[in-house]
Amino acid sequence: MSDHKTHFGFSTVDEDEKAGKVAEVFHSVAKNYDIMNDVMSGGLHRVWKHFTINTARLKKGDKVLDIAGGTGDLSRGWAKRVGKEGEVWLTDINSSMLMVGRDRLLNEGMILPVSLADAEKLPFPDNYFNLVSVAFGLRNMTHKDAALKEMYRVLKPGGTLLVLEFSKVYKPLEGVYDLYSFKLLPIMGKLIAKDADSYQYLAESIRMHPDQETLKQMMLDAGFDSVDYHNMSAGIVALHKGVKF
Repeated sequence: MSDHKTHFGFSTVDEDEKAGKVAEVFHSVAKNYDIMNDVMSGGLHRVWKHFTINTARLKKGDKVLDIAGGTGDLSRGWAKRVGKEGEVWLTDINSSMLMVGRDRLLNEGMILPVSLADAEKLPFPDNYFNLVSVAFGLRNMTHKDAALKEMYRVLKPGGTLLVLEFSKVYKPLEGVYDLYSFKLLPIMGKLIAKDADSYQYLAESIRMHPDQETLKQMMLDAGFDSVDYHNMSAGIVALHKGVKF
């Protein structure tokens, strides 16, 4: 038992319990993850990821690390951007998610290096990647500050971190968004994925995630020299960009 507590959705748990609880959620949802993403976001998650891929400054031959890459949506986009001479690593801490992503990319004829990796202890050298991305994964990490420092470490000078994550929705929409998240989402999780509890956690984890300005400051505290963000869909998600000089 740890003396340190952290959030698991709205619950408080020992820090050393969180990773296991998060793992259970993603082992449970892996097979239905893409279907649920489409249902939950009305297909918007594809638009958000498309924007993220197209906003990155990348050239042929660049090296990219996709953290919490799950089912491979960003890795696919990065691989197309950097070409055969580039290097794209698909990583996730969850083996079920990673296998779904790897198998899907293989089925599309895309062979990428894959690693079961903890974002808080990345198995890569300093100053290696031109770009690091994490989409809808940062909020599940126990020590976000440690993970952000690791992302900074593995980036080359001049490299960029892109964090796509649910954020703080514009105030007039809060009531409707809460109704959707806490009433409808678990029902959809039960109907489609036969798993209401996991989707209850996912909704709660969104609310516990830092807002736009807080995350910007966390990235600056982790060492990034320049950080800005772009709100999408009225702040339901935000894309943060940190640059290492």
